[in-house]
Amino acid sequence: MKKNYANYIPEKAIPFVQFLIEEHHFTLKIVDQRQSKHGDFRKLPNGQFQITVNNNLNKYQFLLTLIHEIAHHVTYQKFGHVQAHGKEWKTVFQHLMLPFVHPEIYPKHILPLLANYLKSPKASTDADVKLSLAFKEFSKETGKSFIFEVPRGSLFRFKDVTYKRGNLRRTRIECLNTANNKVYLFNQNVEVYEE
Repeated sequence: MKKNYANYIPEKAIPFVQFLIEEHHFTLKIVDQRQSKHGDFRKLPNGQFQITVNNNLNKYQFLLTLIHEIAHHVTYQKFGHVQAHGKEWKTVFQHLMLPFVHPEIYPKHILPLLANYLKSPKASTDADVKLSLAFKEFSKETGKSFIFEVPRGSLFRFKDVTYKRGNLRRTRIECLNTANNKVYLFNQNVEVYEE
């Protein structure tokens, strides 16, 4: 099992992750990139538990996503069915992340951003624009840009649909779908292809 994930996380995190896997009894699968999520936790029909994490994440994103999903598993074990990203999950996630918020595991400039995110973690790490941008410097070049980097009025592609970038609302950006002329709201750090 150790070999399966060791290349995907920071080296100093391996003992902590190994402990969590052994302690909480689940299968970890590393899967091809999915558009809609970085990771997933589920109870399988046979009663066993499985966590999946995308293989395209850099080691810092991968670790955070893995602990996010382990927190779902631990929350389910402790509380049963509760709100997916509710107070129980947030508390468990914060607790599980404590050993990893360390300069031997995460780069020093990411630690304050990570600590800020963990004050009230969201369903997706991508909801935190600053943390996403900090993680991007460790990712392979994909040719994508964050939507907030696209100039207003410019065209971009997302899931093979062309949009025109509009105004920033409080936390999201208005974007016009050029095919159906409907306006959609995008998180600022969605990755898109500029045209």
